[in-house]
Amino acid sequence: MRLKDTELRQLLGDAQYWLEHKTYPISDLAVIFHHRLVKIHLFPNGNGRHARMCADVIVAKFGGEKLSWGGNSDLTKPDEIRSRYIAALREADGGNYEPLLAFARS
Repeated sequence: MRLKDTELRQLLGDAQYWLEHKTYPISDLAVIFHHRLVKIHLFPNGNGRHARMCADVIVAKFGGEKLSWGGNSDLTKPDEIRSRYIAALREADGGNYEPLLAFARS
């Protein structure tokens, strides 16, 4: 089994646990799920879009606060908003989710 497959299975198991045990508010769970999915990097391109869509589905399905992801900007274009998004992802890599949570709600 490939490492990415193992990481994805682990993430899905973690998310199931978080949901069952109400570990996080739904919107926070969705953002943390998003970060972990981006980090697994399943695809050559489009990982952020895929992960944001998955987070939005989690919020819609489980009733969390709608996420705007930097004002619904096009995060594929290099600009100040994308730079904030990337910086927030890097903070989350180090365990600090606050900037990414704030960005997802901005």
